[in-house]
Amino acid sequence: MSDFKLNTKCVQAGYTPGNGEPRQIPIIQSTTFKYDTSEDMGKLFDLEASGYFYSRLQNPTCDMVAAKIAALEGGTAGMLTSSGQAANFFALFNICECGSHIVASSSIYGGTFNLIAVTMAKMGIDVTFVSPDSTEEELNAAFRDNTRAVFGETIANPALTVLDIELFAKVAHAHGVPLIIDNTFPTPVNCRPIEWGADIVTHSTTKYMDGHGSAVGGAIVDSGHFDWMAHADKFPGLCTPDESYHGITYAEKFGRGGAFITKCTAQLMRDFGCSQSPQSAFLLNLGLESLHVRMPRHVENGQAVAEFLAQRPEVASVSYPTLKGDKYYERATKYLPNGGCGVVSCELKGGRAAAEIFMKHLKLAAIETHVADARTCCLNPATSTHRQMTEEQLNAAGIPAGLVRISCGLEDKEDLIADLKQALEQIG
Repeated sequence: MSDFKLNTKCVQAGYTPGNGEPRQIPIIQSTTFKYDTSEDMGKLFDLEASGYFYSRLQNPTCDMVAAKIAALEGGTAGMLTSSGQAANFFALFNICECGSHIVASSSIYGGTFNLIAVTMAKMGIDVTFVSPDSTEEELNAAFRDNTRAVFGETIANPALTVLDIELFAKVAHAHGVPLIIDNTFPTPVNCRPIEWGADIVTHSTTKYMDGHGSAVGGAIVDSGHFDWMAHADKFPGLCTPDESYHGITYAEKFGRGGAFITKCTAQLMRDFGCSQSPQSAFLLNLGLESLHVRMPRHVENGQAVAEFLAQRPEVASVSYPTLKGDKYYERATKYLPNGGCGVVSCELKGGRAAAEIFMKHLKLAAIETHVADARTCCLNPATSTHRQMTEEQLNAAGIPAGLVRISCGLEDKEDLIADLKQALEQIG
């Protein structure tokens, strides 16, 4: 399957049925799995054999879909989680512990910002937030002796900043730590961060990968490139014996290609249980099968809406990376040559009050705490997803109070523009 194009992988990767087996990925809706002897099951608990014993850790349906996502991203191993938040937490916590430090872009999804800045801080994990536009010198200055990871988003939600993945990877590697990239918005159809130096890629599969707003989920993909043993002093969880598994050292036993995901599954999924259900994984796979067809339409609609909004007198500014004149246009041209996504952010001249009037009069676009599926939706982040952030934090993340995030679905772009036009005309 590695020799096939990405479009083919969307449809075929992850599962190849044998003679007389189901053509579609089967839903293995079972919590447990039977074995003939205790010895057989014991080998699974000791990580001496592959297989399944309890769906809190692993399930065949979930693993098949995870394998497809890993193939799409060009990674060596993958796993599904119960949500994108769980994926980001697992990806970071798998290599961090009390006393660790993270360098993260300040322009990220509000829930992830809170996860790192507040919740993980309670675990004794510190963070330094940096501008996504930091210079190499500024990035270097953010590192400490206890830094264990760098985190960012390919296209930030909702500010739509584009991360210089190659630069962030260069600096991370110079300090002996991996770069973790949330690639939810572009998906591997429009950007594959591993090709630009990222080591771990995460997704909220709830968004474009699912595509139909039916199932919450997340995914983690390991590039298999980062040499954990070369920095063994920084990553004892991967490079020293795990006594909860009879002294296995993950980086030695499973190598670069399997150590990260194996530890993440065997340890974190075992202890936190943030597993995706087989039914949700099945629905996710249905979305993945058309991902390569849907993303170009999302991009087409997003581009048309961005160009329309840029000409409106009610709009103070428009953020869309592939809109000419956008601050990130050149960077988007490098990392997103086929377009980024269908999400457009605009700031209305009347601020929060204007945003409320505008959204109230929309007919096609629904107000939802969601983004990136077949139906167009919108929200004002300052009063919803990012409302836990202070004004200073909102400004640092590039999210002014009057910002409206519009997620362009798969409808006709002319209908979308007409709906936006009549709603904008209601602003006094």
